[in-house]
Amino acid sequence: MKKWAPLLFLAIFCVAAAQTIAQAKKSADIVLTHVTIIDVTGGPTLRDMSVLIAGNRISKIESTNKFSAPPTSEVIDATGKFLIPGLWDMHVHPHSPQDLSLFIANGITGIRIMWGDRDDFASRKERDAGRLLAPHMYIASPIIDGPKPFWPGSISVSTEAEARTVVDRAKAAGADFVKVYSFLPREEFLAIADEAKKQNISFAGHVPMSVSAQEASDAGMKSIEHLTGVMQACSTLSADLDKASEADLDEHNSTGERFFEGPHVHAFHEQMFATCDPEKATALYDVFKRNGTWQTPTLTLWRMFSSINDPAFTVMPALKFVPIRERQSWDPANRSNQSLAENTALSKPEFQKDLQLVAAMQKAGVGILAGTDTGNPYCIPGFALHDELKLLVQAGLTPLQALQAATTNPAQFIANENDFGAVRPGKLANLVLLDANPLDAIANTTKIRGVILDGQFFDRPTLDAMLAKVAALANRKPIGDVLFATIQKDGIHAAVDQYHLLVATQHDGYDFSENEFVSLGYRLLHMQKVTDAIEVFKLSVEAYPQSYNTYDSLAEAYMDHGDRDLAIQNYRKSLELNPANANGTKMLQKLLAQ
Repeated sequence: MKKWAPLLFLAIFCVAAAQTIAQAKKSADIVLTHVTIIDVTGGPTLRDMSVLIAGNRISKIESTNKFSAPPTSEVIDATGKFLIPGLWDMHVHPHSPQDLSLFIANGITGIRIMWGDRDDFASRKERDAGRLLAPHMYIASPIIDGPKPFWPGSISVSTEAEARTVVDRAKAAGADFVKVYSFLPREEFLAIADEAKKQNISFAGHVPMSVSAQEASDAGMKSIEHLTGVMQACSTLSADLDKASEADLDEHNSTGERFFEGPHVHAFHEQMFATCDPEKATALYDVFKRNGTWQTPTLTLWRMFSSINDPAFTVMPALKFVPIRERQSWDPANRSNQSLAENTALSKPEFQKDLQLVAAMQKAGVGILAGTDTGNPYCIPGFALHDELKLLVQAGLTPLQALQAATTNPAQFIANENDFGAVRPGKLANLVLLDANPLDAIANTTKIRGVILDGQFFDRPTLDAMLAKVAALANRKPIGDVLFATIQKDGIHAAVDQYHLLVATQHDGYDFSENEFVSLGYRLLHMQKVTDAIEVFKLSVEAYPQSYNTYDSLAEAYMDHGDRDLAIQNYRKSLELNPANANGTKMLQKLLAQ
């Protein structure tokens, strides 16, 4: 879940973005004529309309036979086309600037980033200044977790005072909301909820193992991600499951073992799904509706878990936009077949029950948000949202309701219906032009003829060119493989020289992402080639001087080499760049105590 380091890639990408923006149509006014407007608020479909876009907003909508286009405007004949608002993916983890292009090319003009850091805030600043081509961004705080956080880089809290402090800091840093996670103790979670209310900032995320879904909703949780805690709360065994969750949390805190479903809850797994009580479920949905607690089911994620060994995943056309290394890590062939079979067997009935829950919550009036958890295997940025819409319809939502989960509902959720969520005069011109009616079949959202982002029109050839650039970058040869082969044959110094030559002369031919250096460095550490690993991590620092993660990795290598002072120096640098780096804090304290 580590993001890209901005200084190198953002500079490269801004140049590409500027070129792409220059290719977009830039007349003072844009007019779409003879277009059919889909009213996602539930009103009648408007046929043969003209839409005037002036600057970055929709200026006028009128029947084409009554409309006169301004003489300086660029007129686009949209006969036979269908216009919808720009889509939102409400649960994403962008890993690279290329992900931003994939969102736009798929008609996604807004994203909710579920683990925010300073890279994201820098990107939003660049975007808002017109220097970065990207969707609108609604950004979380870093993940707030318990004393032993699941993810490195999360903010760890162990007291109520710490919990309140992180809320204050998140708001001061510009976060739109606070992201809470699974292993928060009860008192710390409730302190976050109370402080968030005082600071007038919302909080969302996983229902922690220490509280029930109803308690989380009653505490003010604005959205629950992945349906965490929902099935458990609907079961007639909910009291036993709550105790099992507490036992799992205690085990995690004592052993540090990482799991999302611990052994105590796992023992109830099949019974939990077989004992879902309709009356308890209805009562819970009433609580969600009363409290305004939204659900982001991320059905794409649950489908993946239930079908990860399906060969169809490995031939997805969109895989060509995923970097080779990431693609390889997803491939079931590189995983334990036994564990895959066990997990799939458990997840298949769970996924079917999740579909039923989503349909029931929609019927009960609970707000549903379309989100995908991009960054997970086969949840590919941009493309996954269209999969999510299809799964929402498969669950039982109508095509209109699925569209609302990605348009009007996000606008309402972020409290900005003035700018987003519908095709109306006065709203920001974030629109998607389709070749077919999405109300006839939700799959028609993929038939994109053009995207309008803040008044800039990107036609199909321009979108295809954006995709081609991403594919070219994704299919570069991983530099880690190249350097490893050279290390094995000629030694580390030859590999360092090779890197400098390739980055200077063939930059576009290789994947020089930070993950390549970090993965290679740890591969060498595991082979006990510590001095070689140090040199590789030094290259990572050279390429990504603003990444806390690369300094943290170099510090670890120095520790393994016995260089205490250099380890301390690099952990301090890592914490300077990211004070929330829990691992850096822990290791630095350990070193200073020696």
